[in-house]
Amino acid sequence: MAAAVLALSALGLSLVFGVMRVVNVAHGEFFMIGAMLAWWTAKMMPGGPLIGWVAALIVAPLAVGLLAYITERLLLRRINYDPEATIVATIGLLFVLQQVALSVFGADAKPVAAPFTYRIAFPWFGFSGYKIFVVVASLALLLGVWWVLAKTRIGLIMRVTQFDRETATAFGIPVNQVYAGVFVAGAALVAVAAVLIVPIQQAHYLMGLDPLLMSFIVVIIGGLGSIKGSVIAALIIGMADGIISMFFSPTLAAIIATLAVAIVLVVRPQGLFGVPAR
Repeated sequence: MAAAVLALSALGLSLVFGVMRVVNVAHGEFFMIGAMLAWWTAKMMPGGPLIGWVAALIVAPLAVGLLAYITERLLLRRINYDPEATIVATIGLLFVLQQVALSVFGADAKPVAAPFTYRIAFPWFGFSGYKIFVVVASLALLLGVWWVLAKTRIGLIMRVTQFDRETATAFGIPVNQVYAGVFVAGAALVAVAAVLIVPIQQAHYLMGLDPLLMSFIVVIIGGLGSIKGSVIAALIIGMADGIISMFFSPTLAAIIATLAVAIVLVVRPQGLFGVPAR
């Protein structure tokens, strides 16, 4: 489950870098805002946990996507998507979003009830039905994103823009609109990941740090801009993190993940599936 949700989060970050060639340091705060909005929507929605969760699954990605669109229009576009300036600007946005969430929602952790609680029982153990649903839903979304990128005209336009911005502009592709759409899509994906995980991990205004760090680890290992690399690295890191945390400690899992990043940067700087810079 952790691997599946991490793959969604990292996919949003990798998608933005792959097409726009910018690093969104506020990516984890989009996750946090999505989780907070999921809690607020579920709380305000009458009719039980299932209806509240379904409403959150609609409201949170739309609201975070709108926030990303405003960010792209008012911030990233004004600095012309400069990589260094984007890092500084999104670091500032990170702290702004944290303080806004603290002021609006408070410092306490916010629990969200799972939409259903049945378990799938086997002779010696059982599985949470909701956790299985999270895995299946994440895989479906990952396949959906792959299909859009590989099989549709929208995906073709995104790949052309990724390959050469000037050539795309010469062929009449509205590059700024493509960038806006990609940035919104990346934010919406991480918001969906937040809605999926928040019934298991409570929403908190500081919860964006772990998704950000883990997404960076996944993207670096998989290869900056490589969608396939991000998914495969998320599966490896997510499952390894879960297994090591269960049998040893979360601290050891974090140390091993950091060492894996260091080894990849030394041995293969472009990542497992990245393309060397030319």
